[in-house]
Amino acid sequence: MDLSDLKAVATQAGADVFGVADVERFDELPDEKHPRAIFPETKSVIVLGRRITRGTLRGVEEGTNFADYRHYGSDWLEDRFVATTTFRVSSWLEDERWEAVPLPNLPPEIPPMGVPVRKGSPAPNVMLDFDDAAVRAGLGEIGYCGVLLTPRFGPRQRVQMILTDAEIEPTPLLSAPICPRSDECRGFCPLGAYVGESEITICGKTMTVAEIDWRKCAVCKNGARANRSHPAGKPDRLAAVCIRSCVDTLERTGRIEGALRSPFRKREPWTLGEDTNLYKV
Repeated sequence: MDLSDLKAVATQAGADVFGVADVERFDELPDEKHPRAIFPETKSVIVLGRRITRGTLRGVEEGTNFADYRHYGSDWLEDRFVATTTFRVSSWLEDERWEAVPLPNLPPEIPPMGVPVRKGSPAPNVMLDFDDAAVRAGLGEIGYCGVLLTPRFGPRQRVQMILTDAEIEPTPLLSAPICPRSDECRGFCPLGAYVGESEITICGKTMTVAEIDWRKCAVCKNGARANRSHPAGKPDRLAAVCIRSCVDTLERTGRIEGALRSPFRKREPWTLGEDTNLYKV
């Protein structure tokens, strides 16, 4: 299948980010984290998504409106807008007589279900790591903050995945770095949740990332939310002050393409300590 044809379909369906990995790029993963555990005939993995508009983060940045992010940056964006894009591309692949398995972005930390499976197969549910898959599909890299960064939007996107038996030309892996991985990044969390550093390697690309104390993220009132899909999942930090600081840094230093005419951070961000009594969204 021609990659440009598929990308045109995805773009028309609303995709802001798009990439394809051949299934061999996943062969370094264990069976229970491999796309073929879900669809054994997988030949290509499509990762696509839509942006979190920068204005969606404005109410959280100012400490005045958290509901806007909940709808347009999380719940509606994931369940309606990105899902519609994923469904339309999957339908087009079926019209072309290829099987397509659309996958919502559920947390990879969800434990297996306690039901029997046939011998030699992974236990359900198999939960893939979508940020990892996005790197393998050439969309971007994992930033120091531990989330997916793309060249256009930095951390501002939600992605989903399609497994298909169509052989599609893979997207090149991203080579140019996005994240500065600097002392400034290490100070992004006001609660001190960045407690160390480690390295992760995906398809030969090694990235230094923060080790995070997730207990502190769980009580953060600066834009973090509990994972809405499963209590075992990591908190949603895409509107938290740490990730908003990442947005500001990447735009201010010219490390992404999607900076707007005015700077994102116009004043000191609104923050609260972990002991502050405030209803958390």
